[in-house]
Amino acid sequence: MGISRGRRWPVVRVEAMLGLEWASALEAPNSVDLDLSPADARRSWVNKADENQVLRMYRSVREVEDAPAPWWLRALDRGRLRSRAEGHAVEDAVTELLSSRPGWVYVPWVDLGEVGYWEYVPSESGVYGPATPTTVQFTDAHRGWIHLVPAHRGPGHAQPIDFTVAELRAQIEDIELIA
Repeated sequence: MGISRGRRWPVVRVEAMLGLEWASALEAPNSVDLDLSPADARRSWVNKADENQVLRMYRSVREVEDAPAPWWLRALDRGRLRSRAEGHAVEDAVTELLSSRPGWVYVPWVDLGEVGYWEYVPSESGVYGPATPTTVQFTDAHRGWIHLVPAHRGPGHAQPIDFTVAELRAQIEDIELIA
């Protein structure tokens, strides 16, 4: 079987599977221990690799498709955070506050790329049955980096309230009383 000189073959273009590579970069190696804080979950490539390399790869993937990412990487990409360490410091400050208080539990089960959140377990029991507990989530939606989602029940989602670490620290007792 020969190839004739005048025949044009279709051009096959193979692109790297950036989405698959990015998903791999987000996944943390398996651990037998349950993550009890955001710091425990920082085992993935995006948390350990050179920060500029992580940012370049994230931007490359975003050019092609949607790219899940931790809140701090989205903020870093938009120039709202100076560094990954600054984002980790916010997570650590919230952990220091909530892990020392009874009733707060870290929930690591979230979508790929996201950082877990904190739940106030006593707020799960509403007067008329179970409720969605008060949660503290990390966000890139504002420069305070925290959303407080009040306990609620029924259909729909409660509106998150923008918070800073300082506001959370100052109002934590009131938040726990309301819950």
